[in-house]
Amino acid sequence: MITGAARGIGEATARRFAAEGAGVLIADLDGDAGERTARSIRDAGGRAEAVRCDVADRVSVEAAVASAVDAFGTLDVLVNNAYSCSDHKEDFAEESDEDWLLDLDVTLVGAVRCARAALSHLAAAPGRRGAIVNIGSVNGLSYFGNHAYSAAKAGLVSFTQGLAVRAAPQGVRVNLVAPGTIRTPAWSGREAVLTAAARAYPLGRIGEPEDIAAAVAFLASADAAWITGVTLPVEGGVLVANTGFTDALKEG
Repeated sequence: MITGAARGIGEATARRFAAEGAGVLIADLDGDAGERTARSIRDAGGRAEAVRCDVADRVSVEAAVASAVDAFGTLDVLVNNAYSCSDHKEDFAEESDEDWLLDLDVTLVGAVRCARAALSHLAAAPGRRGAIVNIGSVNGLSYFGNHAYSAAKAGLVSFTQGLAVRAAPQGVRVNLVAPGTIRTPAWSGREAVLTAAARAYPLGRIGEPEDIAAAVAFLASADAAWITGVTLPVEGGVLVANTGFTDALKEG
């Protein structure tokens, strides 16, 4: 089950799992887009179903988890990818309570709702192979703007660690992938920004959704059977670079 899987990172992750033989539930607030993605996967020979899911609604989440189990007989992996990111405001005082509550409720508490609904099914997965992979962000590890979104992503890191400890006796692993800038529909029409952003990355480019999908697939797989509670940055080196500082030295 992958939330926010109709497009972007979620879609790429769904396609990666389907290509490896998994049955995938596309859970997305945009039910029509989710069905289009699921149909495309089926047309390519994969197994996929879609359900409209609002991660801010506990009933909707529980229904989506039930749909995954009904469709495929078991639930082995949950990928918490759905998020909300309110517009960045340079003046912190202009940020509203509503923006903060929305970003926290969807991005952080939404993942909590999904994990809570899925955990018993993940614990029952054959071979103790249940796994949760949360999609965080470099925003949760360093400052990149978008205060409410960043705080929610930082909360996901702590939630991942805590749940990893609590879920381990049930054989369920919990990890987090922290992407850098990724070329997704959220950046549509802003190619110039992406081109400029690429210069901040030591590897010389921004990320593609498939870069994140590969990391998620690894953490969900048996190859990561002894890995839990970790945050895996997939970010082209931006967290170890300080291009602003080095550029300032050059100008000086």
